[in-house]
Amino acid sequence: MKRVVLDDHLLRDLLADSANATLSKLVATHEPCTTNLYVLRLCKSIVSARGGQLTGHWTQAQRVALGERLLSLNGIEIAPLTTVAFRMAQIADMHRLSTLGAEAIAAAEHLHATLAVWKGDDGIHIRKAAKALKVQYRTFATG
Repeated sequence: MKRVVLDDHLLRDLLADSANATLSKLVATHEPCTTNLYVLRLCKSIVSARGGQLTGHWTQAQRVALGERLLSLNGIEIAPLTTVAFRMAQIADMHRLSTLGAEAIAAAEHLHATLAVWKGDDGIHIRKAAKALKVQYRTFATG
């Protein structure tokens, strides 16, 4: 089965059972994966929820439920940081990407996966890096 690396917004929607039809269709045909830093960002949002895009508008009960699902990540592969770290450094240097963006591209390369990001996080640098490195890149609206 093909794989897809989901960013934190799409991972949130998948775990909260609020994926829209397009995302649901994608994960029906692709094995969902993510990165260490996407998981970390989602965890930080669950814990602090200071009005951010991820869970800032969620109730405490919704965040707790999401946190419980995030702890198990059943069926969602995470590219090991030790495996992709050197490649991340190369990508960050070559393409002027943040550590988060570099991990996303490196994970997609390592897993031979499409990189799927929320359209609000779509940026010119990550898009250019994906194209240059021949990583499939797709943007999605959320929930």
